[in-house]
Amino acid sequence: MVNKQLLINRPRLMLILLVAISSSIYLVDYLVDGSLKEVATSFLGNLAFLPIYIIVVTLTMEQLLRERERQTLRRKLNMVIGVFFSEVGTQLFRSVSRAVLQQEQLRTALLVTPQWKEADFTTALAYLEQHDSKLNVAQLDLVALKQFLVARRGFLVGLLENQNLLEHEAFTDLLWAVFHLVEELDARQSFEGIPQADSDHLAGDLKRVFGHLSREWVLYMQHLKDDYPYLFSLAIRLNPLAEQVSPHLY
Repeated sequence: MVNKQLLINRPRLMLILLVAISSSIYLVDYLVDGSLKEVATSFLGNLAFLPIYIIVVTLTMEQLLRERERQTLRRKLNMVIGVFFSEVGTQLFRSVSRAVLQQEQLRTALLVTPQWKEADFTTALAYLEQHDSKLNVAQLDLVALKQFLVARRGFLVGLLENQNLLEHEAFTDLLWAVFHLVEELDARQSFEGIPQADSDHLAGDLKRVFGHLSREWVLYMQHLKDDYPYLFSLAIRLNPLAEQVSPHLY
């Protein structure tokens, strides 16, 4: 009860203390100068600037609080993105990238190493923006891909319901693209002998997924390198574009 009462009265005590300190300083100033007019002039001068002080402090605090909120939201978003790649994204990227026609060129551009700097990630993103990757659906095991994604449909729906993702439009677009692909694959009982128009439609869906997924993967790897080097080390060893992957260090 005593501690609770102390917490309630703390702002009042702080106000009294500050007023007492200010009054003491003005009293010392009066005793030194011996001029009440000088003290009053100094007080009014400080009082005139008080609104400016309040505006500056308020704007500064508001900016700091907003920046703190952005950093908190960014950490939450990166956690969600990390879970996505752990559960779905990395394996999906590995599977779909096998159908890319410019396989060697893509591997060279996105084969992240421990030596990568910020400029390397920027170059990788520029490559994805400038190159229109073409996919050959015949290179994919659509049955296995369907089974993999349908088994994780509930997980994807849960991500789409995450309110924090509303602040990350690009990642939300990726989720919608993946979810649409799940629906398209699940709607087909078989992929044998499907019409060419149907095959082209699936190729378009897969290309959309690959476009969003590759960009988000590069950004995710950059985030790991900057903030979580130990996770970045494992992600490099399990790079979905590597010809051979192993969690072991050599």
